[in-house]
Amino acid sequence: MNVNIVQRLYKFTIINNSFDSKMNITRTFDILEAGRDLYENRPVVAIKTNGVWEEYTIEKYSQIAHNISYGLMAMGLKTGDKVATISGNRPEWNFVDMGTSQAGMVHVPIYPTISQDEYKHILSHSEVKVIFVGDKGLYQKLQPLTENLVDFKGIFCFQEIDGIPSWKEVTEKGKSLAHEYVDELFRIKNSIQPDDVVSMIYTSGTTGVSKGVMLSHTNFLSNVHACSTLFQLKPGEKAVSFLPLSHVLERMVNYFYQSKGVSIYYAESLATIADTIKDVKPQLFITVPRMLEKTYDKIISIGKDLTGIKKQIFFWAVNLGYRYNEKGNNWFYNQKLAVARKLVFSKWQKGLGGELNFIISGGAALQPRLMRIFWAAGIPVYEGYGLTETSPVIAVNHGAQPGNVKIGSVGPVVNNVQVKIAEDGEILMKGPSLMKGYYKAPDLTAVAIDEEGWFHTGDIGHLDDGKFLTITDRKKEIFKLSNGKYVAPQAIENKLKESFFIEQCMVIGENEKFVSTLISPNFSFLHDWCSRHKIHFENNQELITLPEVIARYQKEINATNKQLSDYEQIKRYRLVAEQWSPQTGELSPTLKLKRKVIYETYKNVIDEIFGLGKNGD
Repeated sequence: MNVNIVQRLYKFTIINNSFDSKMNITRTFDILEAGRDLYENRPVVAIKTNGVWEEYTIEKYSQIAHNISYGLMAMGLKTGDKVATISGNRPEWNFVDMGTSQAGMVHVPIYPTISQDEYKHILSHSEVKVIFVGDKGLYQKLQPLTENLVDFKGIFCFQEIDGIPSWKEVTEKGKSLAHEYVDELFRIKNSIQPDDVVSMIYTSGTTGVSKGVMLSHTNFLSNVHACSTLFQLKPGEKAVSFLPLSHVLERMVNYFYQSKGVSIYYAESLATIADTIKDVKPQLFITVPRMLEKTYDKIISIGKDLTGIKKQIFFWAVNLGYRYNEKGNNWFYNQKLAVARKLVFSKWQKGLGGELNFIISGGAALQPRLMRIFWAAGIPVYEGYGLTETSPVIAVNHGAQPGNVKIGSVGPVVNNVQVKIAEDGEILMKGPSLMKGYYKAPDLTAVAIDEEGWFHTGDIGHLDDGKFLTITDRKKEIFKLSNGKYVAPQAIENKLKESFFIEQCMVIGENEKFVSTLISPNFSFLHDWCSRHKIHFENNQELITLPEVIARYQKEINATNKQLSDYEQIKRYRLVAEQWSPQTGELSPTLKLKRKVIYETYKNVIDEIFGLGKNGD
């Protein structure tokens, strides 16, 4: 790159580095420029490849992002054109994100685990011009779906594979032609307004076709600014990232990390998360409840394998943890807790790297008992709430000041967002993080955002003490029994999933006489249980029919029923032989139930459950 180009880029950097002490970042790519002072020579993003961490400084990150901008411009892309990424978490995802945003293009991140039909819908609906994919399998899956896309330029792979176009072709083209596009990029950057659309995120579509949520620079950054006062992070601290960057929460939080000078380490895969955490020793990470549940289940299974006094001490500490009160505990409890932390919980902390300051949980409701026991273990877990349409955080528990944590709630509403509860209990939201609307769907936008500007979340909840937001269920998921009683299935499902035997479940009973549930067992735990009890089976299909297994699950149902009102109690249940997952279609990419899919898949089972009921059972 010649001296004149460097000087022009430097001039732009100086102009945009004139932030005040609070770093007045107004466009997402401003984070990249501000990072020059924050990071110095520390890594911004990193990933382990072949056992070695590959780290990227802010200088290298910025160079690659600029080359992507130039490369895409050289391919003929203009301001407003759509660029898709379909991959796991990796530094290249960020390079594309910044490269597109500063060139005025719109980033369309897509989950790498959705169906062919969903890919086809999103690619066509969003009118993408270029796609970046993570690996050969995704390239082969996506390539046939691009044949009918208008003015499509190509698919590029982040992995280096013979015969498949590499993302480096874009960066090399950009690097070689930078002198032709540097002035144009400079002009585009200066023309981009905070309210311009920077990304379209397609909702997971738990009940129908995904909608393209249009989010602006302001949407994301207003949320970053709101959270920056709640969670104090310092340059040089480290975070592990494993929730999909295509999900709005991890996306916003990655901007948050970068605005604070926090180094982000990406786990190679879901299977390596635990090893990555131990290796990196992060100060924080973001998770979803199901992954925290799995971590807890694994810890408890280790405890069950202990013997003698060690096992007794382990479960004494666990039971003590269940009684933790975030508002304060008496002197005697605190003395016992100090012993439990030294003997037991210190090992939990070590297993999570040993330097965690806190964990943030979002995406779904977190079991209160899990929050209590992690707090007791000296690992604060802050539960929050938000939606793709709200960029995302509406409310979150936090430790900025005392008295801002209430277990069982999603915390106080963030300071630049307004919330009110409608007459029917629906949570309404208004604020700068609210989306610009659904792409090509003004009718759906008008349904979601009323004439007064309130966004209808579809969630039912209430404000406790005028401060703490509590979510009780999804508005569309609440159903009415034939006796007129309303049932909130999500609350019951969360209670059921406290059982080690239950991986997932779906509560059903709309317009029926009683409540029932379908249960996808925790087959790993169930297999171990069968082994201990010398119960033999050939496959899961046979396993779920065994009388001993059915009786054991009935015990779990009975324990849950004791916590429910008479009309909420589960009268019938059926085990299914399949393990539900995003790959098999029963769960969304964020591990939420796709109720419509499950209803259709198990229609005969559901008919059999309620058919018996209607015949007088």
